[in-house]
Amino acid sequence: MLSRLVDDGLDPQAALDQPRFCITDGASGGDVALEAGTPLQTIAGLETLGHTTRSVHGYSRSLFGRGQIIVRQPDGVLWGGSDPRADGCAQGLE
Repeated sequence: MLSRLVDDGLDPQAALDQPRFCITDGASGGDVALEAGTPLQTIAGLETLGHTTRSVHGYSRSLFGRGQIIVRQPDGVLWGGSDPRADGCAQGLE
């Protein structure tokens, strides 16, 4: 999510809303788990590079964790986002 904030310039909520991925360990097959909604061209590109991919749906998405983000803007305003995959909230306290 940090890359989506810094590299892609997304706001906190947009960064959390994007499909996620997880590279599993060798004992689990070493595949790339991709959240449903990952663009087909991304999947094809990974497979062209030799990666084994699998799509993860529903409750199995817990593999990707959960998150909330709060960013302090240069003017001091707090900008938050909360993961739509689970209960939670981004709460800034001063």
